[in-house]
Amino acid sequence: MAKEQKIEVDGKVIDINHDIYTVELDNKVVVTARVSGKIRLNMIRILAGDRVTVALSPTDLTHGIIKYRKKEEK
Repeated sequence: MAKEQKIEVDGKVIDINHDIYTVELDNKVVVTARVSGKIRLNMIRILAGDRVTVALSPTDLTHGIIKYRKKEEK
């Protein structure tokens, strides 16, 4: 059985509750997400208002994994 391809979309973190992040995607859909292992391993902080890339499973589009934190544009 082949693995399913993840859907990667960009969004903005709007709320943090312990390890669960609420992310508003660019198409105005709100999903819950957690951080990936590499972000946790490297202790990268994600705060409300940060731009992130979320990987969503095709079977459950309401929950995702935060893969990248975008650099702030000045």
